[in-house]
Amino acid sequence: MELPREVGLGLLLSPISSNIVMRTACCGVGTVLPAYSTFKAIENDNRDEQRRWLLYWTVYGSFRAAEVFADKILYWFPLYYHVKFAFLVWLQLPPGNGARHMYMSHLRPFLLRHQARLDQIVNFIYRQMSNFVSAHQPEFQFVGAVFMEIMSLVNQTFKDVIHPMPRQGNHAIEGPTAQIPDPHPDQGTERLTAQIPDPQPNDED
Repeated sequence: MELPREVGLGLLLSPISSNIVMRTACCGVGTVLPAYSTFKAIENDNRDEQRRWLLYWTVYGSFRAAEVFADKILYWFPLYYHVKFAFLVWLQLPPGNGARHMYMSHLRPFLLRHQARLDQIVNFIYRQMSNFVSAHQPEFQFVGAVFMEIMSLVNQTFKDVIHPMPRQGNHAIEGPTAQIPDPHPDQGTERLTAQIPDPQPNDED
């Protein structure tokens, strides 16, 4: 029974496989679980949970923005993804209130201090995005139609895989009743000929 434990330690301590496993774990813990928890908070109309996950997404979004530049350097450090995984767990778990602590202690003071400048940048970006979309409206409509068609095909494919249609045998095929051909077609002609009397000879001839 020691084999699973040894395999697990090997995956976590191996330089190559450890990064793959921990990066996958970070993706699941950092985005998949919070996304589903946010969905539950919205559907249940739980204001406390909604606020909790809003704080998390604000901190996580800021962390991801910083990681875009720092990840190229930090991922060379040993156990970087292990530390990242622990940080993401700390942000979410209620006892630590990591997301709320990070927001109130660091993120909120920074955003309040630079709010006016950030508002100008955000408004400029949204204005440029709106102008770009308006100038390329036909292209966006075409891409949207193609995307919806692809999603429809993918959805239908998944339905066919999950709920395959049962195959029908030859006896279950419904359709117009087939006419059985006469195995002796010449006999019908002979009977019909036999029923027609021969013309009587003309006495005048």
